[in-house]
Amino acid sequence: MYNTRLDGLTEYPFQRLASLLSGVTPEVGPAHEIAMSIGEPQHTPPALILPVLTQSLSDWGKYPPTPGTPDFRKTVTAWINRRYGLPAGMLDAEKHVLPVAGSREALFMAGQLCVPPTKTGQTPVILIPNPFYQVYFGAAVMNGAEPVFVPATAETGYQPDYAKIPTDVLARTAMAYVCTPANPQGKIATLERLKEMVQLARKHDFVLVSDECYSEIYDAAPPPGALEACANLGGDLTNVLVFNSLSKRSSVPGLRSGYVAGDAGLIAKFNKLRSHGGAVQPVPVLNASIALWNDEAHVTDNRALYSAKFDDAAQILSGKFGFYRPDGGFFLWLNVGDGEKAAKALWAKAGIKVLPGGYLARTDAAGLNPGNAFIRVALVHDRNRTAEALQSMRRVLEAGY
Repeated sequence: MYNTRLDGLTEYPFQRLASLLSGVTPEVGPAHEIAMSIGEPQHTPPALILPVLTQSLSDWGKYPPTPGTPDFRKTVTAWINRRYGLPAGMLDAEKHVLPVAGSREALFMAGQLCVPPTKTGQTPVILIPNPFYQVYFGAAVMNGAEPVFVPATAETGYQPDYAKIPTDVLARTAMAYVCTPANPQGKIATLERLKEMVQLARKHDFVLVSDECYSEIYDAAPPPGALEACANLGGDLTNVLVFNSLSKRSSVPGLRSGYVAGDAGLIAKFNKLRSHGGAVQPVPVLNASIALWNDEAHVTDNRALYSAKFDDAAQILSGKFGFYRPDGGFFLWLNVGDGEKAAKALWAKAGIKVLPGGYLARTDAAGLNPGNAFIRVALVHDRNRTAEALQSMRRVLEAGY
């Protein structure tokens, strides 16, 4: 006995990659292998969290509070206000903010929160950019919604244009995901695009779920956010939820700490839902998170290191494989003609593990997978090792693999 909706889930991208590379032994030794397939930051975590995690050992003996602590909610609210220039009083720490155990779990649980059994008497829809973060698809499948994949390609600026969705589909839509800066393409949604999405969500009564976990890793200008769009539209947070975390911003993916902010009614229901089945954060983790949200120096250093690696990538790959410098995030989205073939060759000949782009996308109505020609490359390692890997990557790819 099991939930048969699980049969609708495809293999997770990294499971597919393991199958693809199974039996392939790299020509280089294990010491020269490098995983550039997963977006797991390898920068040194900020030292400031260690004393905070250990300052009150008795806190590890307490059950964590589902809504977090007042200090955590106030800290996150203050950070959001500073970062996005929100007007005073728009965001209430007691009504509009909750901690989450990293954004991944919460983005998945958003489907349990926002998808009704039916909408307009029909199967609900979840709009998903294509390519996309696989959790979005999982949320649709496991909540009985129909996933509708919307192009997020060069032609659309690598962000989905939900305004072009037929009105009968929008009428059935329960939730729409947007990721900015986008994973894997690294493009930001402009403030005007976000405002358009917010207005569309309210017009058709669906929830806009804005995944902003890469918001603090940017190249030139800070990306706008969905809450900023709400502020520009008068300050109403109805139909909007924003998710962010410390994993990328502070290089602490193992801390599993983030937040969700937005619509007060949805936040209250999310708190109820998570009290039944959500992973909650221990008080020491909440305290460490407070220290990280209050410190920008380590974020500035972190961002500078990624920028330096993009400088190196531009020097090594400029004019090759459709290289462009992303607006944000830490991925390269390279057009290599055949992502699977390239990934297999890079592993065999150089010990470089990358993710085929087709594993992050779905075939469209015309029978085309918009990711098949691409590989996603995560620039998460130190600068020297990353540059060496990119040089090796270029040699293998230029040789025609």
